[in-house]
Amino acid sequence: MSTWRKSSYTANIECVEVLLAETVGVRDTKARHLGQLTVSRSAWTALLSVVQPAREHRG
Repeated sequence: MSTWRKSSYTANIECVEVLLAETVGVRDTKARHLGQLTVSRSAWTALLSVVQPAREHRG
């Protein structure tokens, strides 16, 4: 069973949760009732490959 995890980047503000399973779910912590975005693991990995270097660059 997979567990929703809050983004560590959001600090104390509960903004985004991610579910890493066969597919990846993303949802707004404050609006869970609105559902979730579901993407493939390969799409999630591709997104992270773009976002993580940009985040590290901002420091």
